[in-house]
Amino acid sequence: MVEVMAARGSPQAAMTQFVLNTLESDMNYRHVYHAGNFADVLKHAVLALVIEHLKLKPAPFRVVDTHAGIGLYDLTSEEAQKTAEWKDGIGRVLAAKRSPAVETALAPYLAIVDEEHDGGAELARYPGSPLIARRLLREGDTLVVNEAHPADHETLQDLFHRDKQVKVLGLDGWTALKSLLPPKERRGLVLVDPPFEEPGEFQRMADGLDAAARRFATGTVMMWYPIKDQRAVDRFRRSVTALAIPKLYSIEVTIRAVRTTTELSGSGLLILNPPFTLPGKLDALLPFLAKTLARGQGAGFRADWLTGEHASPA
Repeated sequence: MVEVMAARGSPQAAMTQFVLNTLESDMNYRHVYHAGNFADVLKHAVLALVIEHLKLKPAPFRVVDTHAGIGLYDLTSEEAQKTAEWKDGIGRVLAAKRSPAVETALAPYLAIVDEEHDGGAELARYPGSPLIARRLLREGDTLVVNEAHPADHETLQDLFHRDKQVKVLGLDGWTALKSLLPPKERRGLVLVDPPFEEPGEFQRMADGLDAAARRFATGTVMMWYPIKDQRAVDRFRRSVTALAIPKLYSIEVTIRAVRTTTELSGSGLLILNPPFTLPGKLDALLPFLAKTLARGQGAGFRADWLTGEHASPA
């Protein structure tokens, strides 16, 4: 740690604050501001469905979470209260009327969310992907969670202290993706959920998908991405389609029309080797999420095969 002291209001102090702000922007993405938002709902609901499918066979499997965060978020904290994004995400889902088909699709996910409800009027804690995955594992299954942010890595270690089924790493997320595949079980799921705070993330994601498909051709890989710039998303979809990787599925939910390149208007999941049961579950779930989470005109959803199954021509 480097400490710099300068008189308040001096040029040195201004430069020091600029450097600190820059470091915080580049390195300290904190998901607590966004925990439980509409993007989390889509990502975590699908994550739970994929893990439940893996459990249909008795053979053990491994879940790898490359950009794990801290695992459990305090929605009463100052950070979470500042944005309160969860109220327009998981908050809306919990309050909405759900059809039997939607209830079935959301059941594995909402069961874990409910475990963190302390009985108060509002949800107090929200489980991140590491905790959702851990709660769904059977004895003999394994979870590897990776988080590069030093403070968040320490929090994650504390969460899974002495848990023999969980291994906590502190690598760069893209390095972890390459180094942890293939798992010894040869069965499992990889979740890639980068913060998209640096330029070039779409290209890193395409490269990471290509590498993961080569190392773990039979595994399921889920990659989350934001929808801000529609042209950037369309370029990404074309680039991963051009890789000609078999069985590549795409899911997107938008809560408003995509109008700017800075506003988060939706999110997507790119899924390599999705379970054959997933599209049927999403037939009910995606329309429900698009309607329930809508924040303006232009909200909607799409789910399509980029390669394999019933892929449409590019």
